[in-house]
Amino acid sequence: MHGNGRMKLVVDDPRHGLFRVNRSVFVSPEILELERRNVFDRSWLYVGHESEVGNPGDFIAREVGGRPLILCHGSDGAIRVLINSCTHRGAQICREPAGNARTFQCFYHAWTFNNHGELVGVPDAGGYGGSFRKEALGLKSPARVTNYRGMVFASFDPAIEDLIDYLADAKEVLDTILDQAEDGMQIAPGTQSYSFRANWKLLVENSIDGYHLRSTHHTYLEYLRSVGANFDRPFRGYARALGNGHGVIEHSGPMGRPCALWEPRWGEEVRQEIAGLRRRLVERFGEQRAERIAEWNRNLLIYPNLVVNDIMSLTVRTFYPVAPDYLEVSAWAMMPRGEGPRWQARRLDNFLTFLGPGGFATPDDVAALDSCQRGFRGFKETQWSDISRGMKREADVTDEEQMRSFWRRWSEQIEGGSAARRRAVA
Repeated sequence: MHGNGRMKLVVDDPRHGLFRVNRSVFVSPEILELERRNVFDRSWLYVGHESEVGNPGDFIAREVGGRPLILCHGSDGAIRVLINSCTHRGAQICREPAGNARTFQCFYHAWTFNNHGELVGVPDAGGYGGSFRKEALGLKSPARVTNYRGMVFASFDPAIEDLIDYLADAKEVLDTILDQAEDGMQIAPGTQSYSFRANWKLLVENSIDGYHLRSTHHTYLEYLRSVGANFDRPFRGYARALGNGHGVIEHSGPMGRPCALWEPRWGEEVRQEIAGLRRRLVERFGEQRAERIAEWNRNLLIYPNLVVNDIMSLTVRTFYPVAPDYLEVSAWAMMPRGEGPRWQARRLDNFLTFLGPGGFATPDDVAALDSCQRGFRGFKETQWSDISRGMKREADVTDEEQMRSFWRRWSEQIEGGSAARRRAVA
């Protein structure tokens, strides 16, 4: 309890090996409003990848952090992030999910903006007074935008720390993922979009949870056995907190990796190709780092809502809450530029068969998180979720130190919402 008698939402007691989260945080509308202001408005958020807008004029429109944004490649060669809202009356000027355009024209009153965001056309501009200035009415941008190795991030907080500092130790893990490509990464065409009835923080936990693999995804493990995956390779790994709410699990296992780890079901004819990929990794990084890139899988959380699954495929996933018990998810397949069609096909197959909304894993996860959300209807009687696993030992891949990293940052950012906390736990 706080000194003033209010119940804590997160109990962090390392001395006794106890970490608990009050289940009201998964059901409270007041908490969600605090999250929108204190978490999503004050963090770096993933917008998209520069390969999605590879040519001048290319654009994609998507929701990020509750805002409608346009990621666009200007005719001047610059990649920008623009708020998709006309500066006249607010209508969305771009109503297509993707395309190529030199200008965006608002359908409401036909104000027209170029792909730099500048206002270039106003019907009957003479109807406005002398103080009207087109140059002051261009499309707005988030307070901060940065491009890290092709990945474009934005923040709505002008005072936020630089992205490199924000990433903390997650930068090294992200670099390990991106270094498997010699010529940079690209996003495959197409988006997996789905939604389900659960709180967004449950998907955060699940995305970096190694404890549920054998119990929840046993059907997939049996499938791997049936197609000849290498179960002689031991399953081992660890969990790590990476600072600023980020976390990762890294592990080896029976699944092959298109970047340089062969498995028997791929056939003998590709072993030499795999060996060549591995040799190039060793030449670039040395044996130790090449082994980590090639043989180890990782599930990386970049706080608050970016998950990079570098497993048998490479998937970038974001999600955002619509309600306390409802979230929307978007996911994209990432792969090295110039990778051959054989390996692209394998990555995309794994992207669909394991991580896709109709694959082996995601329906299992959705069912589990939906069940948790239903169970939270009894949060007043069963108030706490336990996230203490591994507090008294060096963190194993099935432990929860990486989740505690998220919750510690979350607790810091929600600390200002005392009134909402009182209502949430009442």
